[in-house]
Amino acid sequence: MLRPSSWRGAMLLRSQYPDASPICGGTDLMVDINFGRARPATLLDLTSVEDIDSWELIDDGRTVRIGAGMSYTRIIDELSGLCPALAQAARTIGSPQIRNRGTVAGNLATASPAGDSHPVLLACWAQVEAESVRGLRLIDIDDFFVGPKRSALEPDELIRAVRVPAATGPQQFAKVGPRNAMVIATVSFALNLDTATPRVGTGIGSAGPTPLRARAAEQMLQDSLDDRWDAPGSVDEDVGRQFGALVAEAASPIDDVRGSAEYRRHALAVLGRRCLSWALQDLGEGEVAA
Repeated sequence: MLRPSSWRGAMLLRSQYPDASPICGGTDLMVDINFGRARPATLLDLTSVEDIDSWELIDDGRTVRIGAGMSYTRIIDELSGLCPALAQAARTIGSPQIRNRGTVAGNLATASPAGDSHPVLLACWAQVEAESVRGLRLIDIDDFFVGPKRSALEPDELIRAVRVPAATGPQQFAKVGPRNAMVIATVSFALNLDTATPRVGTGIGSAGPTPLRARAAEQMLQDSLDDRWDAPGSVDEDVGRQFGALVAEAASPIDDVRGSAEYRRHALAVLGRRCLSWALQDLGEGEVAA
């Protein structure tokens, strides 16, 4: 067990022991260990590293920088206004004990297609801070997931923080699972209406080898809202149905124990319509998250 007390120390140990498994919350890694799916020879324990469990506003308040050790519970308590969809997703994760330990950075490091934070990070155009003794680099979220449980992180890199643009308009997250709580998503979906740009962001989870973006749905809704961001009531109901259909088309699901590919596509169409309806209602009421 390697236990650095500083970020510099953590990077040095990471460079010396690239096969060591980083652990902070441990909510993913410990499950794999308990079920015999992982037997790491060495653990790199980051729980004692200073200053990675906090957040700050950067870029003149336009971006929320979330430290790698900040728990889901604190995201819910402290960032519901600045990052509403991320807080919504955090509320659906596990039990209170899991939310007290789990982190967005750990979710990213696992790179599971079913990670609950991933659709939100895609919808919000987040960036991942990856750092090693060689320096710091920013990875756009669209470039981060390279395959099932595989990311763009180099063997000597650690996630230091996640940068999420602060919300300027309505955001929504929803997921479907075999039960209401403590469940891996059968499918999940996030929607972000960025009124400052303006632009539309989406994210799909548990419906492909990696988290996905529904680009055709984004473009269609962008075109439908063009010059009407202040008058969402003028958006035709057919737009909602078309948006949901395009979200479903963007998926490439499989049949597994949590659901069939056909069911996943149907559920995504429903989630797409619902999230859009909720977001347009918030937009029409003049509610902005930040």
